[in-house]
Amino acid sequence: METQELEHVVYEKDGPIARIILNNPDAANAQTSEMVHSVNHALDDAQYDYNIKVVIIKANGRGFCSGHVPTGAYPEFKAEFEASGKIWRSAAQLFLWPVLKLWEFPKPVIAQVHGYAIGGGTTWALIPEITVCSEDAWFQMPLVPGFGLPGAETMFEPWVFMNYKRAAEYLYTAQRLTAAEALEFGLVNRVVPADELESTVEELAAQIAKAPLITLQAVKSGVIRAWETMGFRTHQQASNDLQAMVTGSAEFQQFLAQLMKKGSKPTDRI
Repeated sequence: METQELEHVVYEKDGPIARIILNNPDAANAQTSEMVHSVNHALDDAQYDYNIKVVIIKANGRGFCSGHVPTGAYPEFKAEFEASGKIWRSAAQLFLWPVLKLWEFPKPVIAQVHGYAIGGGTTWALIPEITVCSEDAWFQMPLVPGFGLPGAETMFEPWVFMNYKRAAEYLYTAQRLTAAEALEFGLVNRVVPADELESTVEELAAQIAKAPLITLQAVKSGVIRAWETMGFRTHQQASNDLQAMVTGSAEFQQFLAQLMKKGSKPTDRI
């Protein structure tokens, strides 16, 4: 097995299976810019390694991913704000183009989720076409009431939920979904006991990897193009623009200032 220690990510290649392991457990696997770039690097490598047929995204620590760094202190944001007084293209650099890279990745991807998948962390958990989670897993997008934001830089929920009403309530109220509810809503493929999560995902990956790579890529291309026909890619770009519009408003700035007085964690503000 080949292993690379990247910043906040461990990248493994083992026969036809690659594993991208989020590895910043002391910070609840928050999405640092280093972690985003490391995931991108691993995806690029796996895409053009023709021995790799399946990619697993998983995490070390108590949970999968807690979302964006709570302070929003990204070097890319700081550089753009100092240059133009706006955070727009840097948000796309970190949280639009990487999301589209994952969505358009041409090989099968399995998300192996345990514990929490919150905010931006739900992109890595739910955008892959297969998600297997443990019974203790839960999902939440707290940005509307917790930050006054219209969602992450990308809004993929209408497509993942494929349900107008459920997607709206989830986003408006920061609804916390259990693993069982996520399965009922069609957000995940399987829910298994925690001690069976690893073996279930590995068995599934091995089963998928039995097919020819070109066939797997053709199937994945068909799925992606169906979503693209329904406007997925265009909407992701539009949602990044809406995010930039909201964050530049005086109303948002005042609302966020009041929220921050309530507590540092989004869950304390909801």
